[in-house]
This record gives sequence, C-alpha cells and structure tokens, in this order.
Amino acid sequence: MIKYIAGLFFVLLLQMSYNVYAGAPKEALKLYKANNPNVQYVGRVDFANPLKPRMWSPGVYIKFRYEGKKCELLINDEVLYGKSHNYLEIAIDNNTPYRVQTTGKANLITIGEELADGEHTVVICKDTESQIGYIDFVGVRCAKLLPPPAQPARKIEYIGDSITSGAGMDQSITPCGKGEWYDQHNAYMSYGPRTSRNLNAQWQLTSVAGIGMAHSCCNMNITMPLVFDKIFLRNDSIAWNFKHYQPDVVTVCLGQNDALGDSTRYCDIYTKFIKTVRQKYPAADIVCLSSPMADEKLSAALQNYLTAITAEVNNSGDKKVYKYFFSRRYYQGCGTHPDMKEHEFIADELTSYLKQLKGW
Repeated sequence: MIKYIAGLFFVLLLQMSYNVYAGAPKEALKLYKANNPNVQYVGRVDFANPLKPRMWSPGVYIKFRYEGKKCELLINDEVLYGKSHNYLEIAIDNNTPYRVQTTGKANLITIGEELADGEHTVVICKDTESQIGYIDFVGVRCAKLLPPPAQPARKIEYIGDSITSGAGMDQSITPCGKGEWYDQHNAYMSYGPRTSRNLNAQWQLTSVAGIGMAHSCCNMNITMPLVFDKIFLRNDSIAWNFKHYQPDVVTVCLGQNDALGDSTRYCDIYTKFIKTVRQKYPAADIVCLSSPMADEKLSAALQNYLTAITAEVNNSGDKKVYKYFFSRRYYQGCGTHPDMKEHEFIADELTSYLKQLKGW
C-alpha cells in the first residue's frame, strides 16, 4: 500500500512538472518599428518613409540594444533585376561578425538564438554595393528594446570606389569567378570600418564601385564630384543633408578607375573636389590616399598627382589637407582587389597614420 501511494505521488509530481513546463509562455517578442528612437542609423539613409528607412550605400549600419535572447530583424530587399540579393553583416556584442544574404523582397532574419538571456548590442551593416539595390529596415522583434549605447564621438568618412566598398575581398563562401560578382562583397570588414573600429570611431562609406574622380570605368556616366551630394550616389538622386554627419577626418581614395589619363585635368578636378569637401566639412582633416591596388606605374603617377594637389591646396591657405601613400600593392582578392587579410593590413597602415595625425 505504501509503495502504491509513493508511486502515485511520483506520477502526480511528474504530471505537475509537465503542466508547469507546458504552460510556461514562450519568449514573447514585441515589434519595435524602424522609427523607434532607440534604433540608431549611421550613413546615407533616406528617411522619406520613416517606417522604412532606405539605404543603398555599402557600409551603412544600424545599431540597437535589446534585452532577452533571440530577436528577429524585418528587412526588405529591392531584389534588383529580379534576382540580386543583398548581403548583410551581423555583429552581436563581441562575438565574431557573420554575413547573411536576403532571400526575397521581405525577410525575417532570426539572430541570437545561441545567446544567453540578457542585454545584447547588435550592428547590422549593408555589405553590398548600391548597384545591388536598396534595403529597407522595417523593424525588430525582441523581448525589450533598450536605450542605445553611446555612439563614438569620433567620425570618419571614407570616399572611394570598389576598394573602399569592400568588393572582391570575401572568398569565405564563394571563390572568385563563381556565383555573382557581389558574392565576395563585405563592406563591414573593409579597410574603412576596420580603421574606425581600431580608433573607436563611427564610419561612413561614400563609395561606388567603378567610380573615378575625372573618369569612371564600365561606361558609367557619373564621377564622384558629380554625385557626392546624393544619398543614392550610383543613380545621382536624393539630396544628402551634410549636417547629419560631420566627420573629423575625410579620406579620399580615388584614381584607380581614372587610370593614366589627362594629368592636368585630373589634378584640376581633384583640387576643386577638395574645395567642395572643405565647404561641406569646414573643420575636417582631409587625407588624400593613393590607390592600394594600383600597379607600379599608376601608383607612381598618383603619388605625383597627390603631391602636387596637396601642395597647391596648402599653399592656397588650407593647411588641413594631407597625403598618405600606402607602403605596397594589395591585390590578392577577386579582380586584383585587396582580399580580406589585405584590407586588415590597409586598415593597420591607415590607423597608424591617423593616430599620429589626430593624436588618437
């Protein structure tokens, strides 16, 4: 009898435990829309529809902090040409960042399932070029969205072409010559964002693959001086308000696509462009960079051009314009672009120079 009662008691305990477990609510996720003040945006973003902020440029990033475990990202993709799908970099806390690719026009991306319950900081970065189409950030579902972390006080803007955009560098999944041409894009791991993270600074990539200062490649009808004031640079559309981002340093890495053309015309256009940048950013240091993927002949020419350009600008009264020449050629990625490791080397070079220049 005693054994029977003990056995019945054990069964009842098991049933009670099951009922408690089965009745426990799953983690409730609440939708926080894109216009929530706790969501931070850095880069050239079109806020015409605040519920769907739109971004084309590589390196544009979104940052927020939440409480809980997993969360869900709601992201729309243009799916340009009916087939192009953007890559995004996801960085959570101090964990290794990873790339994900959209699969359709509306995307629900779950992150953080492996995390411990607690507070987490998320960075979502557009890895792909403006030529791959826009993305819209619709919102985030999480247990609780928290006030955002303080943004770094330092700001850097990187003006450039495909090198600055991070094209042809990431062969971790798709090797060169395979898949689509943008499968190797990784703006988050390119030299600009790396340099900014080294220096605890915000970053903005004002870059378009193939663009030049006086001449662009690939039958493009734009150059950087023509589209510098736009949000959607590749399409020369939607005016950008420069008050949204006033950098401490601006780097200009152009000339690879200009190649060896008319040197007088190139230098004239470059000098005028520096004056435009100065007008937009009165207090910034402007650093003119050589192309890190240029061959020996082009590299020598660009160094001569930049020496003459910076001297002319300095002599005209602007003493906060500088030049920096990379120590060697970086070309181990796709289409002789720098690869992932070489972008790290480029960032290390630039980090050391900016530390010395700014005292950072």
